[in-house]
Amino acid sequence: MASTFRSFRSLLNTLQPSIEQPFPFHSPRAIFLSSETPTAHFQISYSNSVSHRWRSNFSFFPGFFTKGKDVDGLKDELFTAIAPLDRGADASADDQDLVNKIVQKLAAANKIKEPLKSNLLNGKWELIYTTSKSILQTKRPKLLRPNGKIYQAINLDTLRAQNIETWPFFNQATANLVPLNERRVAVKFDYFKIVGMIPVKSAGSGRGQLEIIYLDEELRISRGNRGNLFILKMVDPSYRVPL
Repeated sequence: MASTFRSFRSLLNTLQPSIEQPFPFHSPRAIFLSSETPTAHFQISYSNSVSHRWRSNFSFFPGFFTKGKDVDGLKDELFTAIAPLDRGADASADDQDLVNKIVQKLAAANKIKEPLKSNLLNGKWELIYTTSKSILQTKRPKLLRPNGKIYQAINLDTLRAQNIETWPFFNQATANLVPLNERRVAVKFDYFKIVGMIPVKSAGSGRGQLEIIYLDEELRISRGNRGNLFILKMVDPSYRVPL
């Protein structure tokens, strides 16, 4: 049981919402709520430096990537790049660099300027890529890693988030969200379920921040306070986090 609890705590530290702790990003490592210590992964002190590089590299093509067809092309490029990477566990430094470059272009083309005010954020998201080692558990044998799907759910109306880890741990975590601006949220985890059954109240250490840098009806990209990248796809827009 102690080993299971440690695995769960480690997972929580990786997923806090798209919200990081979680998720995945949080434990349930799921997505999007993760705190790499339990802190959230939505933070990104990224916008100024990235936007500067973007303008420098593409200044002769203003608005080039703002058209829908260009965004769709970038998304296809992103999905192709991450498809063979086992959610990031098999990503080399070159793979991570390629993914990050595509993400920067998508962030520059993001049409949702205030994602924390958008209903597109609501629902259950699946973590499909992350750079968080605490979520991926790459130092463990493959059989002892989170091999099932990892989810993160968000409810803007109640400002609640949930990380859900499936096989083999089935851990869950719920958190309160505190918007810091139109893109960044503070995450405070308050309740965990170990192996999906054993309830554990948070001691107050599960905190973090996460910033959403891209959002549409099928894709959410965020960065946590430690710089980790979280990419999630929408799987159930009707899902709501249990109170």
